Amino acid sequence: MIEIRHRDSGEVLAEIERDTLVGADLRDMRLDGADLSGLDLSSADLSASDLVGARLHGSCLREAILVGAQLRAADLAEANLTRARLGAERPARAAMLNAARLAGADLSGADLRNVELRQADLAGATLAHADLRGADFQGANLVRTRAHRALLIKANLAEADLSGADLRDSHLNDANLTRARLCEADLGSAFSDGFTVLNLANLEGADLRGARLCHASAQDANFRYADLTDADLTDAVLGGAILHRADLTGADFTRVELASVTLEFANVSKARNAQVPSYKKNLR
Repeated sequence: MIEIRHRDSGEVLAEIERDTLVGADLRDMRLDGADLSGLDLSSADLSASDLVGARLHGSCLREAILVGAQLRAADLAEANLTRARLGAERPARAAMLNAARLAGADLSGADLRNVELRQADLAGATLAHADLRGADFQGANLVRTRAHRALLIKANLAEADLSGADLRDSHLNDANLTRARLCEADLGSAFSDGFTVLNLANLEGADLRGARLCHASAQDANFRYADLTDADLTDAVLGGAILHRADLTGADFTRVELASVTLEFANVSKARNAQVPSYKKNLR
């Protein structure tokens, strides 16, 4: 028998008549504040369980089911969540991880569709190949996350910190990145013919200083008031993009077609290798 105790009081919250929690049925259980740190919960079903404030530091939740679980302020740092299921087609059924700690966690290939991760700490986490469509990361710490080939379509990353993040070959179509920090982030590609997709993304007021956007597809994207100082946009596709009042100091526009790009009041004269059509007006 396995006893699950409270992380602080030591009170027994549940008794599981098993020798292991691998594949255990833990659905709809009251485990708020539980200490599950370092345990092997691979393939366990924790759907709709209350894990608010639970300690799962270093736990193995590989292929676990956490759809609808409440994980607000839970500690999942260094946890293994590869191919775990937390997301759902409907936001009301997805897991809640607001203010959760996921620093260094491995969420490779995980399903996080429509999951709430507001103000969560994912510094150094791995999100490679994860399905993050519609996920809410507003104000989250995503510094140095490894999210190559992640699906972030329509994700909310407003005011999130993605400094130094690896977003190569990811899909950020229609994502909300208003006032997000993307300093030194890599939005290029690991392949000679690959690219990151930012079509229709909203990057108004975003900090992209030193970011790498080589070959990125950012058609109809909004870069109003964005800081692109020293960003590398070599071979980027910006058709229909809006760079109104963007700071382009030192930004590299090598082989970028600017004919259909809105550049009003952007300091394009301080950019590098920008071939601006003569009919463009109100430039700085």
